[in-house]
Amino acid sequence: MPKCVFSCSQQRGDDVLNCDNEGQGRKKDGQSRSPSSSQLIYSILDIPPWYLCILMGIQHFLTALGGLVAIPLILAKDLCLQHDPLTQSYLISTIFFVSGICTLLQVFFGVRLPILQGGTFAFVAPSLSMLSLPAWKCPEWTFNASLVNTSSPEFTEEWQKRIRELQGAIMVASCVQMLVGFSGLIGFLMRFIGPLTITPTITLVALPLFDSAGDSAGVHWGVAATTIFLIVLFSQYLKNVGIPVPVYGGKKCHTSKFHLFQVFPVLLALCLSWLLCFVLTITNALPTAPTAYGHLSRTDTKGNVLSQAPWFRFPYPGQWGVPTISLAGVFGIIAGVISSMVESVGDYYACARLVGAPPPPRHAVNRGIGIEGLGCLLAGAWGTGNGTTSYSENIGALGITRVGSRMVMVAAGCLLLLMGVFGKIGAAFATIPTPVIGGMFLVMFGVITAVGISNLQYVDMNSSRNLFIFGFSIYCGLAIPNWVNKNPERLHTGILQLDQVIQVLLTTGMFVGGFLGFFLDNTIPGRAHLLSVKDWDQGVGRVGFSRSLSPWLADGRLLAMTSRALSSVWAHPWGLSVCPNPFIEGQQSD
Repeated sequence: MPKCVFSCSQQRGDDVLNCDNEGQGRKKDGQSRSPSSSQLIYSILDIPPWYLCILMGIQHFLTALGGLVAIPLILAKDLCLQHDPLTQSYLISTIFFVSGICTLLQVFFGVRLPILQGGTFAFVAPSLSMLSLPAWKCPEWTFNASLVNTSSPEFTEEWQKRIRELQGAIMVASCVQMLVGFSGLIGFLMRFIGPLTITPTITLVALPLFDSAGDSAGVHWGVAATTIFLIVLFSQYLKNVGIPVPVYGGKKCHTSKFHLFQVFPVLLALCLSWLLCFVLTITNALPTAPTAYGHLSRTDTKGNVLSQAPWFRFPYPGQWGVPTISLAGVFGIIAGVISSMVESVGDYYACARLVGAPPPPRHAVNRGIGIEGLGCLLAGAWGTGNGTTSYSENIGALGITRVGSRMVMVAAGCLLLLMGVFGKIGAAFATIPTPVIGGMFLVMFGVITAVGISNLQYVDMNSSRNLFIFGFSIYCGLAIPNWVNKNPERLHTGILQLDQVIQVLLTTGMFVGGFLGFFLDNTIPGRAHLLSVKDWDQGVGRVGFSRSLSPWLADGRLLAMTSRALSSVWAHPWGLSVCPNPFIEGQQSD
């Protein structure tokens, strides 16, 4: 996840658009250093002008847009909704709305960092595994658009009973996350979870989704390739190109550079590819026959969604009916919960460094994980088909803009709420042509895979022990689910519920790989001696540690902060703090 920092010598207020990261934020030895107050335009405790809060809030919304929209679209096929874009738009609006609620809860009551909450890909794999059980496979007639009547009670019940099953599993699993967070167990668990557990877990979140990405992109590889080309062009080749924009500051007008391509690469690529499909549609360059190759690239195949969608629609708990619960679904989602918790802990420390805050103490991390569990409970109740977690890409946006104020994330949360209420917004995203989505999936899943593998930077990969654990975990995480999917009849214990639990767990690659990595890393001798000099324990892998404070003390940031100031960072607002001196607690050893 991004951990770079950006320095700035201009005055506050008129240089938000000017982001320069070349060679800055580094010590002489090449290691990243903690941000100081002079490097941030607005730190975590500052309150920017209202208009800047709104602009930065919009930016955070657009940064998270790709991940928020992708999850309902991935689940649509297994929910029997591939020919019902209107319901897809309802799911998109619901995930916007719940993400807004969870973001506000996290900022005010959770870890109290400017972290945006949204859907998590860690829940996608177990959800798809659960929906692939014989009891939940979609009937053949739902795959034929000519046979689907989206307004019929029969079709409505087909997809609603599947999402209700997901809702129940997510709500029960979220209680486990709340227990782990609010009880403080996360600190104990993190002692045993190292990079050789996290790497296969996160990597196998995205790797098994290659089939979904390939199928979507394969609708028209030309359109998908164009989308990929544009994303790569904007995010890699043009990221340092600044666009001159007029800015008023210092009682005069002048120009400043806005790194448009660095901030909105996915959004720009989606819009341009969407426009390309529209041009090809009105010129009839794309086939009109429903069975012809490339037909789903046309923008008029989902054109009636915008006219059918209501202007205003308020998502509410239980909108799809009363959730149902199955043992198999609960165990599968719990595997996703564990992965999400581990990733979020790392996000908290990365975010704190970027916004000029001290490392989060135990009670703040515990609250953050607990509130994420509450967010998953709300997501299950509202029926997003997913949970909630912290968004690493938005943490990277904090480093780009150098605006780390909580109020900016409050604005982003309010904007998500508004976007969830406006039905036309969700409908617009539901009309994105399938190959455009496929191209975005290929890039997005590739990045998630790389983020998982990047955790190996904390491991000595010259060790045969570590090579074996990583390679074996990854390979089994692919091979075992593949075999179980092909031979489900081999798993028969005589107890139907137990058969379903085993099948869901063994077809979830992230569970298989993560479990093997966890077991082998904690049982094969040599774990404590084979970490690299970067030392996982000093910066990522433990909660409540004191050694991570050293770079902040060396930077002089903490020495200048009084106990009262530190309390204002980590304590609850309105006198709700349960820890009067978080700095002292943050230095406790494990």
